[in-house]
Amino acid sequence: MTEKITTVICPICGQSVVWTPANRFRPFCSERCKMIDLGSWASENYNLPADEDQPLSEEIKPSEP
Repeated sequence: MTEKITTVICPICGQSVVWTPANRFRPFCSERCKMIDLGSWASENYNLPADEDQPLSEEIKPSEP
């Protein structure tokens, strides 16, 4: 029986990456791409959508007893 080799695309450069435990940078192809992605998160270039219907915790007023 032949093992299927799983490959993914590096989210930074688009290079094909073999998904194995030996690839310590997965899903990235290299440490460089991993650090570029980390820098983008740290610079707040990525963001997650917020649920606008929910008030921020600072805006919640304590309830009256």
